Amino acid sequence: MSEQVEDIRTVIFATLHAMLPDGRTITDATHITEDLGLDSVAMMDFVMEIEDKLDISVPLDKIAEVETLGDLIATVQRLKAAT
Repeated sequence: MSEQVEDIRTVIFATLHAMLPDGRTITDATHITEDLGLDSVAMMDFVMEIEDKLDISVPLDKIAEVETLGDLIATVQRLKAAT
């Protein structure tokens, strides 16, 4: 199970690093809107890219609950486990 979490983390972090031009340090505790400054449109673009890469669909109500990258990793992991 932890290997799956590491794979998810790797995809999410790599996607963010490609989106963020300044090479910020990111961790599971990084707040997506507060620390990274992603607005709702950028967040949706980010989530859509994650969905494509991980072959999942993240419902909008789940996106609204996500605050940190750790929250996103856990949400994606639960969604993948349910498929």
